[in-house]
Amino acid sequence: FFYRPFLNLLNWGTFESRQGGAFFEDVGLSQYREQLTSDDFREGLWHTLEFVLYTVPAGLVLGVLLAVAAHRRLTGVKVFQTVFSSTLASSTAVTSVIFFFLINPVIGVWPLDWLNDPDRAMYAVAIPSIWQNLGLSFIIVLAGLQAVPDEVMEAATLDGYGPVRRLLRITLPLISPVLLFLLVVLVIFGFQAFAQIDILTKGGPAAATETLVFKINRLNRPDNIGIGAVYSVGLFAVTFVVTALQFAI
Repeated sequence: FFYRPFLNLLNWGTFESRQGGAFFEDVGLSQYREQLTSDDFREGLWHTLEFVLYTVPAGLVLGVLLAVAAHRRLTGVKVFQTVFSSTLASSTAVTSVIFFFLINPVIGVWPLDWLNDPDRAMYAVAIPSIWQNLGLSFIIVLAGLQAVPDEVMEAATLDGYGPVRRLLRITLPLISPVLLFLLVVLVIFGFQAFAQIDILTKGGPAAATETLVFKINRLNRPDNIGIGAVYSVGLFAVTFVVTALQFAI
């Protein structure tokens, strides 16, 4: 289910379309060299990295803060935990449509014309993704916090550690494996972003939100299937390298 299609992708990347997809010519690795160094691929890669930079740190930090705030023995805290995790049940399509109407410049609650501004369109696309991923971040971090022994936190309190110092010096180091897992997942989600862009901006304005996955989908035609395959392999390589670097660091 993975390796065979991936090998097919590698193979398709060596064929170049002729006469609008009527037949294909084997060009070897020349298409890889040409397309992976093209301006279009670099532009898509930059937009993808931009989306990741906007969504991953914000989602990680907000998830940690909400989990720390809800990790308390208080009456009714389960209600807040349910509310904070509820965004996990929302699909990308529903979340995108909700935010489309929230920031609509005509009828929106916050009338912002970001979707038509090339400098702000990526922010408009990133905000729904941050909100949707918040439930996942909250649940994973909360599970990590619940695994931290109470004795450790009590000892730190007796040693004079305040809430902020306990968080930075005790809690975060103890849940670092959980944070690593969450970081990898959020980065992969960011590299695979498509639906929210397709719904909100269609890659516009002026191609300002065309990520690599969006470009790959646009190239999913017989006359461009070889180029789309090269872009797909390039995206896999970038995701693999970034994930390996995260584990190494």
